Amino acid sequence: MITAAQRAIVSSTVPLLEQGGEALTTHFYKMLLAEHPEVRPFFNEAHQAKGDQPRALANGVLMYAKNIDRLEAMGPLATQIVNKHVALQVMPEHYPIVGGCLLRAIRDVLGADVATDEVIDAWAAAYGQLADILIGAERQLYDTQAAAPGGWRGTRDFTVARKVAESAEIASFHFAPADGGALMHFAPGQYIGLLLQVGGKDIRRNYSLSAAPNGATYRISVKREPGGAASNHLHDDVQVGDTLRLLPPSGEFVLADSDRPVVLISGGVGITPTLAMLEQALATEREVVFIHCARNGDVHAFREQIEAAAARHPTLQRFYCYDEVSDATAPAPHAVGRLDLDRLTAWLPAHTRDVDAYFLGPKPFMQQVRRGLRAWGVPEAQSRFEFFGPASALE
Repeated sequence: MITAAQRAIVSSTVPLLEQGGEALTTHFYKMLLAEHPEVRPFFNEAHQAKGDQPRALANGVLMYAKNIDRLEAMGPLATQIVNKHVALQVMPEHYPIVGGCLLRAIRDVLGADVATDEVIDAWAAAYGQLADILIGAERQLYDTQAAAPGGWRGTRDFTVARKVAESAEIASFHFAPADGGALMHFAPGQYIGLLLQVGGKDIRRNYSLSAAPNGATYRISVKREPGGAASNHLHDDVQVGDTLRLLPPSGEFVLADSDRPVVLISGGVGITPTLAMLEQALATEREVVFIHCARNGDVHAFREQIEAAAARHPTLQRFYCYDEVSDATAPAPHAVGRLDLDRLTAWLPAHTRDVDAYFLGPKPFMQQVRRGLRAWGVPEAQSRFEFFGPASALE
């Protein structure tokens, strides 16, 4: 049990974390992965190399320290962490491993003069509190998944029923239960976990479910990433008839029940969860504006599917924005260049600002869209986002 004095000590470390949190978590990850190979499958080596995971952990640690006296303020972040952990099957026994390395990293990076025994004890109590909260929430979610019709606990074998090239970079995989049993329902926007063996190494990855529930199969759509161990393995090695191990659907980024118009904005491979969300919205006859940005027509996946949906549903408006076009690009996009405020203003509903907006893509793209939606007048509470793809460029 953490004491009031220990909470005060943790809060006092916030300035140190703001200055050097990423250095601390980078050191932590190196230590953790070097000394505990059993946890390596949970981490993406490409994200490690680019610093994405150290930055994400630094942000999480900082948010926890800032809100140690009002943990309810961490609600959205805690829910996201729980779902990501469950999708990868993080277990209670993993928490002591992570905690031990984190405390050692705090001592190593800050030094014994700053990270005194009193500070380390305070952080040990704080970490214990956080671990108990997450373990309890994850246990509830594991139990819910196992008890659901067609649900399961741990891994379940699925057969690749179809493999479809969607663009020059994206391929879809349709999975059917190998046991022929029922399939767990999911909320559009959620993702599944895959356990893969690549080059003799076990790795785990989360992929968005890119088609609405149909009771028979799950579909994911994967972009081939340069140097991506999992994506290249799926594109090159996994074929129809192969068996893969899947984890149950998870995720809190889902379409909320509402009668407001829906705005779905995606960049690159961020389109994948919006497809299932689009199907759900159209099934309830909601007004939908679908905006997708891509580098060019060659890498624009699912255009024919969106066009077919627009032909069937007069409530759907769709707009495409490409970074570049060539003479060979056919058909043409609605705009060339970046998705700026002028284009958003022209494409978003003219009759109301009261919309539910969901936007997904690389970080620079997301930041630009978020600024545009704020300027246009979408209330922050009705705007949800999630990062997809590399942080450096629109993919």
